[in-house]
Amino acid sequence: MNTAELNANPYKNWTPQEVRALVRAQKITGQTSGMCAGYAQANLCVLPKEYAYDFLLFCQRNPKSCPLLEVSDEGSRILKTSAPGADIATDIPKYRIWKDGALVCETPDASEFWQNNLVSFIIGCSFSFESLLIDAEIDVRNISQNCNVPMYLTNIETEHAGIFGGKLVVSMRPIPYNQIVKAVTVTSRMPRVHGAPVHIGNPEAIGIHDISRPDFGDAVEIRPGEVPVFWCCGVTPQSVVMSSKPSFCITHAPGNMLITDLTNASLTD
Repeated sequence: MNTAELNANPYKNWTPQEVRALVRAQKITGQTSGMCAGYAQANLCVLPKEYAYDFLLFCQRNPKSCPLLEVSDEGSRILKTSAPGADIATDIPKYRIWKDGALVCETPDASEFWQNNLVSFIIGCSFSFESLLIDAEIDVRNISQNCNVPMYLTNIETEHAGIFGGKLVVSMRPIPYNQIVKAVTVTSRMPRVHGAPVHIGNPEAIGIHDISRPDFGDAVEIRPGEVPVFWCCGVTPQSVVMSSKPSFCITHAPGNMLITDLTNASLTD
């Protein structure tokens, strides 16, 4: 049995439209790693229009952590390019609602919180390159252990823009030492979903003091001969929201992503 078979997800070969329909019906309510292989997954940050320019500038200044795939029209819940016809208030398994930088609640349906002045930012996600790592015969531990990817708040400052600024969040995948070059090569081909790692090895160098206790997601096994490898993460906007305290925001819950209609191949340089 090969690595891809070992890491099979029950929704691996489903289409994005099929999975989004199940999400909208609340029949899929958990993390989406490994679903719809070959299609890009995306993070979400929804803000009132008064903050939209500043956040757009923040994304442009931090393209590795916040690579934009789409920006919606003001007030529109329906996406046009990344997932045509998707309803951004219902088609993600779990949402987070924020007020003044504080997390108010998590919900499988954000419809009741929707406002006509909201702008949605769809941001690339590292789940998108996991199928490429598996194709390269690199074990993706969060998939093989059927759990969420571990994510950590770092001591790395993002580039500020307007009101927005804060610490970078990273995701981690343990990679055997002799496969690190291959993992870097594979992921560097996809800059619109975070691209190459931002740090390899020593977690304490980027402010992570206990790798067994991620700030978001689940801890995974790190085996002898493996090195922790860290990629920029689209949960960074949530760190920024906590620091910058906009009056209102909707995000995805970490690991609960929008599955887009964009193929990984279309995002590969």
